[in-house]
Amino acid sequence: MIDVRRGADRYEGGDPAAGIATRHAFSFGSFYDPDNLRFGPVLACNEETLAAGAGFDEHPHSHTEIVTWVVEGELTHQDSTGERSTVRPGDVQRLSAGSGARHAERNDGDRRLRFVQMWLAPLAAGGEPSYEVVRALPDGTAYEVPAAGAVLHVRRPGAGERLPVPAAERVYLHVVHGDLRLDGEELGPGDSARITAEKDLEVTAGSPGELLIWELPG
Repeated sequence: MIDVRRGADRYEGGDPAAGIATRHAFSFGSFYDPDNLRFGPVLACNEETLAAGAGFDEHPHSHTEIVTWVVEGELTHQDSTGERSTVRPGDVQRLSAGSGARHAERNDGDRRLRFVQMWLAPLAAGGEPSYEVVRALPDGTAYEVPAAGAVLHVRRPGAGERLPVPAAERVYLHVVHGDLRLDGEELGPGDSARITAEKDLEVTAGSPGELLIWELPG
């Protein structure tokens, strides 16, 4: 089964007065839809846009794997594990909240920041929090999140290129850039597909693109 969700149908959130615009793919905060709570371990896929100087003050998380992909600008991260870093386009950031962690995320630059943040439920609750950044993740390199039993594939196809979709029990696909075709469906920026028990699928790029593809457990 392939369930395509359009970027235009995402829930609008954030705080525009504070320079924060958010578009949620799943129920989040006051945007509650009992039929759209999660897909496998994926609890959230938020498109965030922060104006220069804007950000999220320190706040808590627990029992969540938080993976961030910066699209443009620079994200300043600081957390209760003692880590502080600047995350740029091409970097993958992961905060494993474990039994509890706090973090703050800000745009300390002089131009807008855009990023996609994805929350995954771990296979087992608790544990010690941890943090890492992988710099300049190469195209096609798998990034594993063992705590959630998930693997992230970042793909950047050229125009006309065909990419196989992982034959996992569940696959979550998010379009960052480009115009693509999946099983007859046209996909554009912000669109996503929730794929269950499908094999031999391919994505065809109509223009140069960037995709986040999650390979998920059943």
